[in-house]
Amino acid sequence: MTEGAGRQRLVSLDTFRGLTIAAMILVNNPGNWARIYAPLRHAAWHGWTPTDWIFPFFLFIMGVALALSHQRRQEAGLVPGVMWRKVLRRAAILFLLGLFLSGYPSFDLETLRTMGVLQRIALCYLLLTGTVLWVPKLRYQWLVMATFLAIYLAVMLGLEVPGYGRGDWSPEGNAGGYLDRLILGPAHLLLGGPYDPEGLVTTLGAVLSAFIGWLFGRVLVRTADQRQIVRRWLAWSIVLTAGGWLLGWIMPINKQLWTPSYVLFTGGLAGLGLAACYWLMEMRRVTAWGRPFAILGRNSLAIFWLSGFLVRNLVALRVGTDGGSVSAWTWLYRNGFANWLPAYPASLAFALANVAFWLGVAWILYRRRIFIKL
Repeated sequence: MTEGAGRQRLVSLDTFRGLTIAAMILVNNPGNWARIYAPLRHAAWHGWTPTDWIFPFFLFIMGVALALSHQRRQEAGLVPGVMWRKVLRRAAILFLLGLFLSGYPSFDLETLRTMGVLQRIALCYLLLTGTVLWVPKLRYQWLVMATFLAIYLAVMLGLEVPGYGRGDWSPEGNAGGYLDRLILGPAHLLLGGPYDPEGLVTTLGAVLSAFIGWLFGRVLVRTADQRQIVRRWLAWSIVLTAGGWLLGWIMPINKQLWTPSYVLFTGGLAGLGLAACYWLMEMRRVTAWGRPFAILGRNSLAIFWLSGFLVRNLVALRVGTDGGSVSAWTWLYRNGFANWLPAYPASLAFALANVAFWLGVAWILYRRRIFIKL
């Protein structure tokens, strides 16, 4: 059941991971940011769109994968010291790769964004894996996560923000953004603030999304009956989704602030997605549809990083035109899509072409048996 040498990989998890990364690439690479269909935009603030599901889905998947890899390492007899070194090394690599993308190509240290998607993944991985290694018993893991939640709520509800008071959930008045401005500095936040969607305090909420995945993964490694696995996942998912929606009436569902209602709501949706993939691919053996995404899922973080790196290079590269020069990114969009499609379909087609390109890269890596573990 677990992934690794001597075991059959969980194709459904690879597929779900690949679908999530494909969705990340799709929403991050429109041809024209002013011409994006509403479901492919983040919610302006409170509320959600399908785009707001993507990041918590990936953290959920990371938690599931951790349960599988932790089981494998325990069976291999790895001592905690060895595992700690691997965890610290991986978290450091992910964080530094994220910092590199934040600064590339100018590397202006005065405005370098400290946090980001890969940085948040690194911190969530470190906090969750560290918890699992430090407190192996589940009841104590719950206690650690409850502590993270308590710190989050204490800051967001209890810290007074000058000019806004306590418990303000606005972009300018939320306490998480206030602390990010104090600790990191406005110049090091996304677009100069007033908050960073991958900020320090809200990362404590994001760890809970990964922990939900860890709990789902524990069911997988401890349950032999596939029907029982799916039944339990479905029950948990329905409760989580409904609980998050109900809590949203008290505390808004907000991706930027990674509120507890958002954690529960998206955790339940991620569970439903995994259960659907597992039922189709592991139980019903309907696998052909997901093969491209399963292949993408084998090099998910590497492909995500490479896609961001390519974008930055294409934006920096200038191409001469009759009216001066434009970025290579804009030139490709205008001459490959916008010159024969209406604005919104052209922007979407360009994003889909990006996904198709990286599916091709993933297929080449897979054929050459190259698996880059970040």
